[in-house]
Amino acid sequence: MNPKTRSITLLVLAEIAVMSLWFASAAVLPDMAREGAISATRQALLSSGVQAGFVIGALFIAIYGIADRFDPRRVLAASAILAAALNAGLLIAPLGGDIAIAIRVATGALMAGVYPVGMKIAVGWGLRDRGLLIGLLVGALTLGSASPHLAAWFGGTDWRMGIAVTSALAALGGHLAFGIALGPHHARAPAFRAADIALAWTDRRIRLAYLGYLGHMWELYAMWAWIGVAAATAYAGRLDGQSATDLAKLTAFFAIALGGLFCVPAGLLADRIGKAQVTIIAMTISGLAALATAASFGGPVWLTLVLILVWGLAIVPDSAQFSALVADAAPPDRVGSLLTFQTALGFALTIFTVQVTPVIAAAIGWPGLLALLALGPAFGIAAMVRLIRLSP
Repeated sequence: MNPKTRSITLLVLAEIAVMSLWFASAAVLPDMAREGAISATRQALLSSGVQAGFVIGALFIAIYGIADRFDPRRVLAASAILAAALNAGLLIAPLGGDIAIAIRVATGALMAGVYPVGMKIAVGWGLRDRGLLIGLLVGALTLGSASPHLAAWFGGTDWRMGIAVTSALAALGGHLAFGIALGPHHARAPAFRAADIALAWTDRRIRLAYLGYLGHMWELYAMWAWIGVAAATAYAGRLDGQSATDLAKLTAFFAIALGGLFCVPAGLLADRIGKAQVTIIAMTISGLAALATAASFGGPVWLTLVLILVWGLAIVPDSAQFSALVADAAPPDRVGSLLTFQTALGFALTIFTVQVTPVIAAAIGWPGLLALLALGPAFGIAAMVRLIRLSP
């Protein structure tokens, strides 16, 4: 196995393992809530706290140029191992208490040393195949994000099994990072310069890629975090409570995982027809699927399930291409900071969307909430059309 293949393989496996921490609490939240009588507000905080922590960590990494100034493999490994230890702390923390929420915030901060830093490593291995390379990474992130739902399904009502499994996986992923090599296009920055982050606004190509990414993120994490709850609610009209909950766990896993698998062919297609073009295709499908899922809510279980799977398949492959567009436009030694800042802005938006999703759903119903999520892809498509017009 050549160094590139070996390193990208290890990086993908590490990302799958470590990103299982992201929805570790969300996947077992119904079972935790039954045991600990966690309020709706605190349930939302356990999910949105990860996003808040990620933004804090991502801003720190971007401002201080951590991914560009230091060995990204060591940053990734240290972040993953510390996050795994924190996640295990949920096993002893009071259910839904301040300590548990603080653990989720701190875990999110450490995840900023895993996902965007992993992208920095990936883009160092290629130029012409960056769509595929980042597609592989985002696919790994997606599969990892889906895995807690599968662990929760296997664990049944024992939420502790899901937390223990994800902690062990993350620790393993951190150790895998030590076997990764850096590619020939990897570049280090000697020091942080404020002008580097300013490129996110002054460079029109980067600015439009950022705007498209924000439209994408409006929809993505609200769907990922709450689709299990929404599906259980939809199924409850046709199934008994436990059957609806069990099927919803599997629905959430497959909806997220399918999107991860589709990131690879989407990356290959992006390298052939254009990254912005692929984002438009993906956002069109995901936006329409969101509206169709809303229309099917409470109807035949099989129809809602199929529509959620289609939505999940289309909702994430564009994420990799927004990052690839930034990597293409950014100076090589500033890619890490600009990618990290991009994710910081995107996840700052998800703090709002994840937190208000159950509140809005309670006010107008899940179908209305799901339809509102389609606004994000519409905004992202408009930004990408403008970006395409800039091309010669």
